[in-house]
Amino acid sequence: MALFQKNPHSDRQHQPLFSVGMNKTVLLVGLGNIGKEYDHTRHNIGFACLDAFASAHTFDDWIEKKDFKCLMTMKTLGDTRVILCKPTTFMNLSGEAVQKVAHFYKIHRGQIIAVHDELAIQFGQIRTRVGGSDAGNNGIKSLIAHIGMDFGRIRIGIDGNKPQQMDSANYVLAKFTQEEQGHIPALTREVTSILTEFIFSGQLPHDTRNFLI
Repeated sequence: MALFQKNPHSDRQHQPLFSVGMNKTVLLVGLGNIGKEYDHTRHNIGFACLDAFASAHTFDDWIEKKDFKCLMTMKTLGDTRVILCKPTTFMNLSGEAVQKVAHFYKIHRGQIIAVHDELAIQFGQIRTRVGGSDAGNNGIKSLIAHIGMDFGRIRIGIDGNKPQQMDSANYVLAKFTQEEQGHIPALTREVTSILTEFIFSGQLPHDTRNFLI
């Protein structure tokens, strides 16, 4: 059973879905910044979620692919080849790595999902969709510039009542509070569930999942 409850007000009749179709390779991208100083920060929750997914499905260790500007690992789940990618370009240039991997493996953007933080969403929510704006996230802005808009997004809310006087850049690069850190395992398990559902169903629904209720 999923740990998060789906939004009962979701109107699925008008929500976009996309299918893996006959091409059985998908690319899952976690956004963040490389370096120990960025571990456990809000901006690196995409990395943390992909690490948890890789661990849950016993992927091989991450390998640095300098030509692709990323850390990468892959495994076949069911009949789908799943490629995991953590760009090493820093957040603002993430699209460079994603474009290179997608081009080499001939992966259409409809088979790509980016897992990332979003300051416009309250901590305690995960929203999924295909396409849309960058919502101020420079990593997503870079992906849009390099591969187009119509890729899947798993948008993880990180707004935990940001102090008014605190700069947004400093806030996203700060570590989660102790209380928030206690909820991270549940959050990463739910993202693992969403990604696994996508791999085996070929669909990413437009949805909101909530916890802290």
